[in-house]
Amino acid sequence: MANKNPAINNETASAEELMKKYDRESNVRIWEGIPAKIIRTICAAFSVYCIWVTLFSTMMPEEKLNLFLGLILVIGYLNYPVSKKHVRANYIPWYDIVIMIAGAIPFFYCALHAHSIIKLAARVTRDPKMVVMAIVAILAYMELCRRCVGIPILCVVGVLLAYAFANVRFGKVIYDLFYTTTGIMSTPINVCAKYIVVFIIFGAFLERTGISNFFINLANSMAGASSGGPAKVAVISSALCGMVSGSSVGNTVTTGSVTIPMMKKTGYKPEFAGAVEAAASTGGQIMPPIMGAAAFLMAEYMGIPYGQVALKAVLPAVLYFAGIYIAVHLEAKKLGLKGIPRDELPKFRQLLPKIYLLLPLVILVYLVATNKRTMQFSAAVAIGATILVGLYNNLITIATKSQDKSDNLTLERFVDALEAGAKSTVTVAVACAMAGLVAGSITTTGLASKLITAIVTISGGRVLIALVLTMLCCIVLGMGVPTTANYCIMASTCAPILITIGVPQVAAHFFVFYFGIVADITPPVALAAYAGSAIAKAPPMKTAFNATKLAIAAFIVPYIFAMNPAMLLIDTTAIQVVLVVVSSIIGIFGVAAGLNGYLFRPLNFLFRGMLIIAGLLMMDPNPVTDVIGLALMAVVFALQYFGAKKSDTAG
Repeated sequence: MANKNPAINNETASAEELMKKYDRESNVRIWEGIPAKIIRTICAAFSVYCIWVTLFSTMMPEEKLNLFLGLILVIGYLNYPVSKKHVRANYIPWYDIVIMIAGAIPFFYCALHAHSIIKLAARVTRDPKMVVMAIVAILAYMELCRRCVGIPILCVVGVLLAYAFANVRFGKVIYDLFYTTTGIMSTPINVCAKYIVVFIIFGAFLERTGISNFFINLANSMAGASSGGPAKVAVISSALCGMVSGSSVGNTVTTGSVTIPMMKKTGYKPEFAGAVEAAASTGGQIMPPIMGAAAFLMAEYMGIPYGQVALKAVLPAVLYFAGIYIAVHLEAKKLGLKGIPRDELPKFRQLLPKIYLLLPLVILVYLVATNKRTMQFSAAVAIGATILVGLYNNLITIATKSQDKSDNLTLERFVDALEAGAKSTVTVAVACAMAGLVAGSITTTGLASKLITAIVTISGGRVLIALVLTMLCCIVLGMGVPTTANYCIMASTCAPILITIGVPQVAAHFFVFYFGIVADITPPVALAAYAGSAIAKAPPMKTAFNATKLAIAAFIVPYIFAMNPAMLLIDTTAIQVVLVVVSSIIGIFGVAAGLNGYLFRPLNFLFRGMLIIAGLLMMDPNPVTDVIGLALMAVVFALQYFGAKKSDTAG
């Protein structure tokens, strides 16, 4: 039934338009009537198949991954048009059908004949038919990548493929990239088919229990009444929602449609309001325990337990959000902004009856953190728990005779969750396939060692310069790429460079992950910032630069843990951890205050510089720099406090 409230309909339509403009995943075909039901059934069946395969299948990787890639190609072309200008109801052009079939057949053929292809090994490329099939399949995936992921990653893949074909024998490149597990079927797509798809389906079910609204209400009850409350609500709610969503742009549009108007109404400038939401939503991707599903990938790549990955991510994430929270607080104080009246906010005790919504997350984190079950089994159990939570919502609605049934788990919403899970998997799987081609091209050509040599040569062996060069590579490669695929690309291309120059493995992976993620708010391709600016009706570049300034911790912290991994809890004691936490939070306060230009009163350039330097010194896990930084900060703090007090007395 259509909603009769025009305001709600307009808001929904506006959000959809923004998603289509800034998020390629939202540019999908329009299916109605019988075709819609058929596509819906195919997508739902794919999700069920993926859950079954990850839990019970005994197929060889070559069989399982080829089937997965073929099905992704079919679902992808059924949902993504050649461009948003070619969208009309129940229409798919003949050439899309041809590309879909021609691209999927090689994968299904390879799955069916996996044993004989493995026996043939490199001799498989002596058959022209097999070479043609490989080329067609790769080109079909590259075109699907253009449609649902974007041009930047495709440019990288294209350049590397050209380099591979120019420097290595043609048949060897085809064999390595298509018929082995070092190319398109390498670690990224293997992890996607094994773990990520189940977590994406879990997220789709979780969203339909009303957990996003619960997070927003929880944030309102905690911070809504304080100075500049709506901005703080945006920071907290986006951190909570973003870790599950796996999309900076999607989270910016979803929570931003609520929080950005609230911030503007309170008195924040439009470009600042849009920037807060974009920075916080992007930060949701680094927020443990889920980290947009990247945490599970990191555990696989680094060969360490998931629980350790989540634990090591805590302090950097706390610093990131502390920096944004402090910045919005100081901005509110500078502008004299008030919070939302308490009588208009939800009470915490009123939210306690809904605390059961967190149960699936708690179960998931417990199971994977304790290593009692595999990650895919844990995700499947969490999906089951989410379904039970949805059914419990149904019982609550019946018992209270409530008219609000938006969180009820009906059969239609159940199928909708399976369908959404399949559609969301397409973008991640395609990007992971491209990451496999990137990794395969680098491996086949030996380009990795050449890149490492080049960066070491340019940097002159100085770690700091090598880190800067790697940061630039990560930001460029991460433009417009989904979180999980983003990390796959960074782990394949950039992390080995840092490990070679002496950065510890964990610190190297966290470094490249962070800078890949902040590409969403870093000009010129700052998609999350642009989405926030559209909601706020603010200049896009101003919003992007404000978001970059707010997220300054994401640009500082990685350098600190790369140079001194104590921040990632590597080779530390409990006392050292406490000292690192305290000094780092004080340090990020100093940096945020210096950039904002306000403490107890407006700061001049000298004091702003002193605070930034003091903050950076305190964020370096070193007792000497902590003492110097604290002394500098104490001087500025005292002068500002007594100066403000004197001004108030004189006034």
